[in-house]
Amino acid sequence: MPWLYLAIAIFSEVVATSALKATEGFRHFWPSAVVVLGYAAAFYFLSLTQSAIPIGVSYAVWSGVGMALISLIGWVVYRQALGAGEIAGLVLIVAGVLVLKLCSAAKD
Repeated sequence: MPWLYLAIAIFSEVVATSALKATEGFRHFWPSAVVVLGYAAAFYFLSLTQSAIPIGVSYAVWSGVGMALISLIGWVVYRQALGAGEIAGLVLIVAGVLVLKLCSAAKD
């Protein structure tokens, strides 16, 4: 269950961060509500992982996967350019997350 909670935390954070641009400085209610609720859910589910996954591992996976997904969303939705350096960085982040997951002593 802790890895499922971590996946939910990542999804919530990605949804919240994706909605930030639409808030236009928190001037629009619904996107702002998505941001606040998304981050609240992200931190709640991240806290549920702490009994089984070391904080360094859970935070590294949460932030790494979130960063990679947000970069991809920026590329697809907002047409933000990703150069070779950015793509290489994202590949390294994903590789690091896989190593952390596969080598973690945390219970599944």
